[in-house]
Amino acid sequence: MRTIRVIDSHTGGEPTRLVIDGGPDLGTGPMADRLAILREQHDWLRSAVVNEPRGSDVIVGALLGQPSDPSCIAGVIFFNNVGYLGMCGHGTIGLMASLSYLGHVAAGTYRVETPVGIVEATLQAGATAATPGGAAARPYLSRVSVRNVPSYRYRANVAVQVDGIGRVTGDVAYGGNWFFLINDHGQTLKPTNIQTLTRYTGRVKDALEREDITGVDGAEIDHIELFGPSQVADSRSFVLCPGSAYDRSPCGTGTSAKLACLASDDKLKLDQVWRQESIIGSVFEASYEIDPTPGAVPDVVRVIPTITGEAYVTADATLVLDDRDPFRTGIRH
Repeated sequence: MRTIRVIDSHTGGEPTRLVIDGGPDLGTGPMADRLAILREQHDWLRSAVVNEPRGSDVIVGALLGQPSDPSCIAGVIFFNNVGYLGMCGHGTIGLMASLSYLGHVAAGTYRVETPVGIVEATLQAGATAATPGGAAARPYLSRVSVRNVPSYRYRANVAVQVDGIGRVTGDVAYGGNWFFLINDHGQTLKPTNIQTLTRYTGRVKDALEREDITGVDGAEIDHIELFGPSQVADSRSFVLCPGSAYDRSPCGTGTSAKLACLASDDKLKLDQVWRQESIIGSVFEASYEIDPTPGAVPDVVRVIPTITGEAYVTADATLVLDDRDPFRTGIRH
């Protein structure tokens, strides 16, 4: 029998399950190397933590580890029901709120090592919620700003022929994950239309794969993002994630990709705040600075986005993997 301790949280409605104890030994190398070891030798952890019967398609997992870079407070690997993520904005916000809940961090700015690079996370001072424990309860901070990895638009106005829909045009952009961002889609972005939006974006994803439209070096475009008007923010979005679950939050890496497109089109000024609403009504605030360092793709505007949101701890739990249970490592997709 094996046990795994986790802290569950949600950021704008999107859950994160942080593994803090009970995971496999992945060594002390960079987080990108440890992700490869996890994927190739210990994928049971991913499936056990986020898949049914103890998880669900929407949960994003995060494995906490010691960073290889001594300037970082933590290292983290993100994963979901079908695989692994290079970076996760809502998950990083959830990570910091969970570390605050555990008493590991106070208000301040910290560096976090991810498989795609180091990000900065600022845990903001302010209103706190008491953790369980009566008079000796420890408060935790919930509002976090994440200074993401450099983000950029790779290709603009890319047309793809989608089965049952026709010609769809969007931008290919990177914000820590690869996105196809669509503004003109004719869909209504509201919660009652989620099934239709899921089918639409799923067909777009299939078409991109069929027509071999990718990110840099053949990287799979595994997130599809639709944008529309909002009554409370600058834009409303619907994001299809890998594994066909939609993002309940406004999507941190997706908002980063959106900022890169806006900056490229000169539609958002430096340090101007962009408010991005999710399909369920939660909001991230975002802004960017220009990345002065050259990237792998020449002649593109690279921005460093900062995404701000709030995460709330929902559980402090121990997962039990019983050797007698045929589904102890999850129902695999």
